[in-house]
Amino acid sequence: MPSENPLFALPDTLLRPMVEQALSEDLGRRGDITSAAVIAPDKTAKLFLVSREDGVIAGMDLARLAFQTMDPCVRFQAEIQDGQAVRAGQTLAAVEGNARALLAAERTALNYLTHLSGIATATARAVAEVAEYGTDIVCSRKTIPLLRVLQKYAVRAGGGANHRMGLDDAVLIKDNHLAYCGSIAQAVRQAKQAVGPLTCVEIEVDTLAQLDEAIAAGAERILLDNMDDETLKEAANRCHTQTAHPHTVYCEASGGIGFDRLKRVAQTGVDGIALGYLTHSSRSLDIGLDFVA
Repeated sequence: MPSENPLFALPDTLLRPMVEQALSEDLGRRGDITSAAVIAPDKTAKLFLVSREDGVIAGMDLARLAFQTMDPCVRFQAEIQDGQAVRAGQTLAAVEGNARALLAAERTALNYLTHLSGIATATARAVAEVAEYGTDIVCSRKTIPLLRVLQKYAVRAGGGANHRMGLDDAVLIKDNHLAYCGSIAQAVRQAKQAVGPLTCVEIEVDTLAQLDEAIAAGAERILLDNMDDETLKEAANRCHTQTAHPHTVYCEASGGIGFDRLKRVAQTGVDGIALGYLTHSSRSLDIGLDFVA
């Protein structure tokens, strides 16, 4: 089940330009020439969006905007909100308006809805798998270009958490940075001086020796990269007990972790698990669009 944390909807002012661009891509230079050729311009139609399988929904506002952009007078009656779980056969929305407009918008609406609901569903499944351990499920920046804000929203709809939205959100020192800037201690110190106390400084480590250095240097979050379960357990223990801070260091397991390993990783005591597959490999949820004759 998705998290009970509040899901703040993305505003129409952000979504509308994305939807307009997606529709423009589909309509091309001449629009929907099939509907224009065979359907009277004043014909009205009604359709239902229906989930064909169990899942968690995300993208309802995008679907609504797709239809409203093509027909400003369309009636879009949502039965489900983003973040809600649905069963196979459940109606998500009823839509009524100009037939040509509905047909022109249907693929864009479904593309958004099925893709984002697939991410939300995969996230909810991962969250449920580790729920008894209180482990955060976190997504990464491994997103489709120009869809990041939507994909990360879908992760939140499924009960997951976002890591950085972009490079300007927080400092994350990785091995490629260390290759050019020297030691872990030096990198953490320079980062803290550069960004100030209100910006989080996180560092990636792949050995316990690096971890000890990062903790001593004052890193606030540590990404534990490609560690086996036993090493993760020891690393989590050190993060929670060997810090000079008044609070423990947040530690996050990362590195190609799949669903089958989730529970074992959560049992090590890490605070969070980073899952790249949520945004780059999740299967779309099967959602159908049924027209009423």
